[in-house]
Amino acid sequence: MIYHLLVPFASQLTLLNVFRYITFRSIAAFTTALVISILLGPKVIAWLTRLKCGQYIHEDVKAHQCKAGTPTMGGLLIVIAICVSVLLWSDLSNENVWMTLLVFLGFGAIGMADDYLKVVQKQNKGLSARGKIVGQILIAAAAVGILMMDPDFSTKLAVPFFKNFQPDLGLFYLPFAVMVIVGASNGVNLTDGLDGLAIGPTVVAAGMFALFVYVAGHAQIARYLQVMPVSGVGEVTVFCAAMVGAGLGFLWFNAYPAQVFMGDVGSLSLGGALGFVAVVCKQELILLIVGGVFVLETLSVILQVSYFKFTGGKRIFKMAPLHHHFELKGIPESKIIIRFWILSILLAFVALSTLKLR
Repeated sequence: MIYHLLVPFASQLTLLNVFRYITFRSIAAFTTALVISILLGPKVIAWLTRLKCGQYIHEDVKAHQCKAGTPTMGGLLIVIAICVSVLLWSDLSNENVWMTLLVFLGFGAIGMADDYLKVVQKQNKGLSARGKIVGQILIAAAAVGILMMDPDFSTKLAVPFFKNFQPDLGLFYLPFAVMVIVGASNGVNLTDGLDGLAIGPTVVAAGMFALFVYVAGHAQIARYLQVMPVSGVGEVTVFCAAMVGAGLGFLWFNAYPAQVFMGDVGSLSLGGALGFVAVVCKQELILLIVGGVFVLETLSVILQVSYFKFTGGKRIFKMAPLHHHFELKGIPESKIIIRFWILSILLAFVALSTLKLR
């Protein structure tokens, strides 16, 4: 909005040219989202408390019983902060921005419905697992399908560390991209089990993808770094920056001991947005590295369930997802959280190295 209000006058007032730059508007979006999150946080927490949106704690997780009743659905704070920031600072004529925002809101709506049934209607199971997955697949498929309708959109797959190996998936790109988006969404959701555990790696991943998106959208830099260029995608940097700001603002209240949990409305929307950003900037496999914490958490659940069924009741981990396994081994919650954050930062640097090591 601000971009469209001020840039037309840049020819008359040179100072306004600064609003043309994605970097400046990304910093502004980051700051706006951070301020909104911190200022609105207490009000949102108080409102959720009045609605009695208390978190249900599974009886098997005995160490968390003291957290029962802590307000959840705090992801609404993240959604508000990101949407306001993006609408204020983005070039709203850019289709990639709208696509990212709609995927973000679509996945958030599924999470909101699930949270509402669980914590407001007191239906502890919420939406059925099948219902959530089908909804996610439909949204992701629609978004990727629209991308693929653009004749300039490439169905080639950029493979980290290999500059000349870019297999073209053709029509198979659609199910692959859908799997990336849905997988990322559920990966963040599974990781959201300890105070600040999910939002920390999400902030790191969003920050790293802000860089990848900017590079992909800048033809000269993309050519120099031998990254697959994507016309117009640079504007999504503003969205990623807003995600970082909103995430840090939310962490202010979600850090151990948490005053509020994000709920599915936060985890599904953030994960879905990360997955779509990876698709739209053609760095789908980089998400496996940047979001390595989410991958580990997801794999731990898949392995646990598969092994349990195959062996008739035996387990690999004390409990899945992985963070609960470490909890049951006696590692303090705060230590697990910090170590997972450190791991996510290290993985981000590995992902960053792919820009030169190829």
